[in-house]
Amino acid sequence: MISLDSLFAAPIEIEQNIVLQNDSRNDALNQTQTKDIFSDKWKQVEQMDSLERLYESQFEWFLQLYGFGDEQDLQEYLSDKSVILDAGCGLGYKAAWFARLAPQATVIGIDISDAAYQAAANFRELPNLVYLKGDIANTGIKPNSVDLVVCDQVIMHTENPEETFRHLSDITKPGGEFACYVYAKKALPRELIDDYFRHETHDVTSEQMWEMSEQLTELGKRLSELNVSFEAPDIPLLGIKGGTYDIQRFIYWNFLKCFWKEDWGFEMSKATNYDWYAPSNAKRYNREEFEQMIRENNLQISYFHQEEACYSGRFAK
Repeated sequence: MISLDSLFAAPIEIEQNIVLQNDSRNDALNQTQTKDIFSDKWKQVEQMDSLERLYESQFEWFLQLYGFGDEQDLQEYLSDKSVILDAGCGLGYKAAWFARLAPQATVIGIDISDAAYQAAANFRELPNLVYLKGDIANTGIKPNSVDLVVCDQVIMHTENPEETFRHLSDITKPGGEFACYVYAKKALPRELIDDYFRHETHDVTSEQMWEMSEQLTELGKRLSELNVSFEAPDIPLLGIKGGTYDIQRFIYWNFLKCFWKEDWGFEMSKATNYDWYAPSNAKRYNREEFEQMIRENNLQISYFHQEEACYSGRFAK
């Protein structure tokens, strides 16, 4: 395995699966708030009974987002990788997944929140895996060092996603790939409400956010239980697409995120609503904007995925 010292620009120290070097600090107001929000979120999520179900659903979705038919397909893809970085690893379960699938690789998970410490404690048995509490926009890793950089469902929450994308592209090796996911822009009413809410409620307490998230989850649940569908007209100026909608999904996509997923259960659905509204940083993109960011960093699209909520893909350097 690759020596960790050789990957970082500054000296590092490792203690119980945690890299104790954290010179890359970001004290921007929004990023500090976002860091605190996710520290609280992951602390709450780790206590949930449905945690294993979350892991399984996220693994399945990862395969779809990045173009792998199944777990064996991903394992074969990882078999020639020496260094893998999970940028924005949260509770660290995907980094641990990569470490198990690619035992020959050095795997690093990095997160700005305190979840990095939880991850290190939960997965300390994996000898090829370490975690770093730090800013993914300035990891301290040398340029051209990482075979596979993964930034899944995270980059939008950084202070400047374009700069973060540039840094993660820079540390990707020539011949390597950078896998990234961004939020997609939605209908204009939803975008305006989301932005206005974040601007007006920057200082809302975590307790208030969790309470609102519970209320939104209950709303989504009740709307879903109505089991009502209707035919909506196209309203192009508002970005509302015509078609047959369940009433909950129509409101969800066009006006208000009231997430509800029955097989996830109430607590995990509540955490998803919290995940959306609590962070001050949550930038969205249209496809052209995302592809422009890829081109500007001299990356080539190996695989591209598009759905209503997001864009994702693997981009070769």
